[in-house]
Amino acid sequence: MPGFTFARGNTKKLLSLPLYAVGFLASAVVPRRRDSWVFGCGSGVGEGAIALFELTRASDPSLDLLWLARDSAELRAATLVGIPSVLRSSRRGLWATLRARVVVVTHGLGDANRFGVRGAFVVQLWHGIPLKKIQLDAPVTFSSSGPSAVQHALRRLYRRSTSAFGLVPAASELSASRLRTAFDLPADRVVVTGDPRDDILSQGTEHSRTDTARALLESTVGPLADAGVMLYAPTWRDGERDPGIPSSEEWRLIDEYLAATNRILVLRPHPHGIGDYGAGPRLSDRIRMLAAADQSDVTPVLPAFELLITDYSSIAYDFALTSHPIAYLAPDVERYTATRGLYEPYEEFSGGTELGTWTELIALLGRAESEPDILERLSNNSRALADSHHAFRDGRNTERVYGEIVARLRERP
Repeated sequence: MPGFTFARGNTKKLLSLPLYAVGFLASAVVPRRRDSWVFGCGSGVGEGAIALFELTRASDPSLDLLWLARDSAELRAATLVGIPSVLRSSRRGLWATLRARVVVVTHGLGDANRFGVRGAFVVQLWHGIPLKKIQLDAPVTFSSSGPSAVQHALRRLYRRSTSAFGLVPAASELSASRLRTAFDLPADRVVVTGDPRDDILSQGTEHSRTDTARALLESTVGPLADAGVMLYAPTWRDGERDPGIPSSEEWRLIDEYLAATNRILVLRPHPHGIGDYGAGPRLSDRIRMLAAADQSDVTPVLPAFELLITDYSSIAYDFALTSHPIAYLAPDVERYTATRGLYEPYEEFSGGTELGTWTELIALLGRAESEPDILERLSNNSRALADSHHAFRDGRNTERVYGEIVARLRERP
């Protein structure tokens, strides 16, 4: 079973309404400390939250910074890298959230202790540039087994939650326009600063980024030797099985291609995805698994890959900063577009290069060995994504976000 679906999450929200009421009252009487910030991330210790944590700690040592961990494993991970942390669902987590002047999240208010955020300055570092519709723009957000009145109540609850966001950094004006409607926020709260989690893709030289990323990747998936490395990273389908899992015959074709070209394929299923990719690694040592439990934040290893295979995931926008080619495998594009909704036509996003099966994809990559124009076309689309969706590529996105927070705190009572 998936770890999360909208329907399951919404049921949990509705059952927690009494706790929201208690938290509302507590937030009204517990004073917030001017020097206290808390950070949380829905995927673990990483993404923009960790980048902002580290910069804030270096910029103002007088601040009391605390990481809010989902579970004991994340608590240990934070402790190992020297980050003070408590369980967000514990009493200490609630108290820390109630006392914090600034609350930093990447997915939703549940990254912190959601019952203690009222009155804080909330920074929403949304985890990626949206292609698929999100939050208030996506009907699936309000999925529920109850009557329509329940969905209306959920919409009001989501709208109230997003109104708490004091700052939402965006990678570009195009991304900002989507985030404003998704969160129903005025223009001055969604600001183009660049995404902090992408700084690592712009800092240093291309050579140094690649070497660092390959070393980090090898620590998880094993030795790469001199092989080229490709990544397959599909998006989440809200409780439905991933249609991109290869068949037995497709696994065999993949293995033959990898052996013939001295390449390795790394699989990165979505943490909430459904489906078993185990047949691939069992068949071939050239097919490796990069589980979210082993590498919660995939961004630092992206420079290690010479090609990305994805469908509707925002990872394409991040990977585009490497200028490496992106291949699109979208077997359910019509259904996904109709049910989830996209902010732009899929053929514009993919450059019209999407394919429906692994057999077609492997045939394309095979032809690319003798027809370099194929990879050049995929690379051109990758560069076009970077140009249109990233306003900054100077490695200073986190600095701009921090500056915005500090400036807004000066204006805030």
